[in-house]
Amino acid sequence: MIEINLLPGAGKKARGAGAGAAVGASFASAASKIKNPFTLLATASVVLSAGAIGMLTLQQQTKADTLATTEQKQVQDSTRYASVLREKKKAETQRDSVMRQLNIIKTIDNNRFVWPHIMDEVSRALPQYTWLVSIKETTPPPAPPAAADAKDKDKKKPDLDEAPQVMKFQIIGNTVDIQALTRFMKLLEASPFIQNVQLDNSALVQAEGKEVTEFTLDAEYQRPDSTAIRTVPLTLQVR
Repeated sequence: MIEINLLPGAGKKARGAGAGAAVGASFASAASKIKNPFTLLATASVVLSAGAIGMLTLQQQTKADTLATTEQKQVQDSTRYASVLREKKKAETQRDSVMRQLNIIKTIDNNRFVWPHIMDEVSRALPQYTWLVSIKETTPPPAPPAAADAKDKDKKKPDLDEAPQVMKFQIIGNTVDIQALTRFMKLLEASPFIQNVQLDNSALVQAEGKEVTEFTLDAEYQRPDSTAIRTVPLTLQVR
């Protein structure tokens, strides 16, 4: 007996219903296999670990790129700053050299009128029956700079305001009157250019058949107050 289906699509629905049943059966079979909770937890852990690893890898890559960029910039800055530091050190060396020269010039300028003042004051204070044999400087030479390491050399810089060394001198003379020697010392001490006058020694000696007292005085030059210095205009005669 032959049966004819007069409803289109009836067969397709039947076939579709069979395919859906097959897929549902597959999921049901898989669900039946994963009924153990530890298996579900392990699967979830694997998925989460994979996601975390991927995220960490991305963060590390981003951080590595940032560090590489920073390193390149710092290398460029270091190269530029090294040139700047070399120029700074060169400028400081030139500055120190100029300051040393200025110190020498300042010392020469400050001392150019020292001996004229000393000679003038000694001549003014010299009493009668007293004469001089010699006047000489006895200032000890400056000590050589102590050895220092590089850090100390960088810290210590020449100072233009450094106090100059006090100049010392010695006077040797003869007198026939011991009281004249006392007056001579008092007059020298009263001078605004001379200080610390001390009698080093005195002795009786023979000079041209006469007995005289030979004396040696030690003294120091002092820088007077500005009110003690008198300046006069320089005039030149034009013929």
